[in-house]
Amino acid sequence: MADLYEATYTDPASLARQAGQLGPSTLPDVSGATPAAGTAQATAATASGAADETAATASGAAARSTTARTHSPAPAPDTRHQGALPTRAARVRYFAILAGIGAFALAACFALLAWDNPMPVGSEGFWLIANLRATNITVIVIVAFCQAMATVAFQTVTHNRIITPSIMGFESLYTLIHTSMVFFFGTAGIVAAGSTSMFLTTVGIMVVFAAFLYGWLLSGRYANMQIMLLIGIILGAGLGSLSTFMQRLMTPGEFDLLTARLIGSISNAEASHLWIAAPIVAVAGGALWLLAPKLNVLALGHDTAVNLGLNQRAYNIIVLLLVSVLMAISTALIGPMTFFGFLVAMLAYQLADTHDHRYVFPLAWMTGVAVLAGAYFALKHLFYAEGAVGIIIEVVGGSFFLLYVLRKGRL
Repeated sequence: MADLYEATYTDPASLARQAGQLGPSTLPDVSGATPAAGTAQATAATASGAADETAATASGAAARSTTARTHSPAPAPDTRHQGALPTRAARVRYFAILAGIGAFALAACFALLAWDNPMPVGSEGFWLIANLRATNITVIVIVAFCQAMATVAFQTVTHNRIITPSIMGFESLYTLIHTSMVFFFGTAGIVAAGSTSMFLTTVGIMVVFAAFLYGWLLSGRYANMQIMLLIGIILGAGLGSLSTFMQRLMTPGEFDLLTARLIGSISNAEASHLWIAAPIVAVAGGALWLLAPKLNVLALGHDTAVNLGLNQRAYNIIVLLLVSVLMAISTALIGPMTFFGFLVAMLAYQLADTHDHRYVFPLAWMTGVAVLAGAYFALKHLFYAEGAVGIIIEVVGGSFFLLYVLRKGRL
C-alpha cells in the first residue's frame, strides 16, 4: 500500500516546477478545478493586464496633449484703438460730418460772394466786388470761432451745458457802455462807438471786469464756481437795469440809433477792427486749443482733476480769462448774441459723439460758420432783412434751449 501511495502521490512543489517549465496552460488545478476553468482565469488576467496597459497609454497621451496645449503660443490679442473715437466707424463718421458741415459753410460763404454779382465768375470785376463783400465773411469766421471756443470751454469749467459766457454780464456791460456814450454825448456817441479807440476801450473794460470778477470769486479760501455764476447773473441784471433807466431818458431819435447798434448784426462790424481782432482771437483760441487735454481732465470733476495732479483753480481762472477775451472781441464786433454760442455748442456735442475738446472745438467752429453764414445769406438775399440775423438766431437758439431743457426735464 505504501508503494502504491508513493506511486500515485505527487508533491505540489514538483507540480509548481512543472508548471514553470510547461506554461500556464498545462498547469493542473491542485484545488480540484478543471483545466478549462484555469485556462479561463488565465485569459481574464491577461485581458485585465492589457486593459490596464491601454488605459495607461491613453492617460499618457492625454497628459502629453495637455502639456502641448499648455506650452503652445497664445493667440495674438485683438488690436484696439484707445481714444475719443475708439472704432474706425466712429472716426469715419466724425470726419464725414466735419467735412459735410465744412462744405456747407464754404458753399454759403461763396454764395455770399457770388450771389447778385453782376460780373462773370472769375473775372477781375467779379473779384473786385467779391473783395468788398469779403469783410462780412471774415467777420462771420471770427465771430463763429469766438463764440464756439468760448462757449464750449465755459461749459466745461462750469460743468453746465445750458449756460453761456453771456451769463457773466458781458452783453449787459456792452449795452451799458454804448448807452452811456449816447446818453452823455448824444448822436456823436454813436459815431464815436465805431472808432478803433472805442473798440479797444470796450474790449479792455470787458476783460478787466472779467479778470476782477474771476480773481475775486475764484481765489481765496472760499472760492466757489456756483457763487461766481450767481454773482455774475446779479451784476448782469444790475447793469441791464441801469442801461434801461438811461434809455428811458433819451430822445426817440437817440433811442432808435442806439437800438440799431445794440442788436447783434454782421453789419455792425468795421473792417478796420478786424486787423486788431484777428491776432488777439488767434492767440486766445490757440491757447484754448493747447489746453484741450487739461479741459478734458477738468470735465471729469473737481475731485478727479485734483487726484490726477491738476491745479484746478489755476486752470479755471486761465480758461475763464481766455473766454472773456474771446467774448469781448465777439461782442464788440457785432453786438450781443446770447443763444448763438449755446446753439453751436449743443449741435457740436450732439454731432461729435465725444467729449474730447480736440474734436469738439473744430466741429463747433464749423457749425458756427455754417449757421451764421447760412442765416445771413437767407435773410439778406431771400428775405431782404440782413439786419435781423441776430434776432433770428436768438429766436432759433432760444427755441433749442427750451427743447433741450424740456427733454432733460431739469436744469
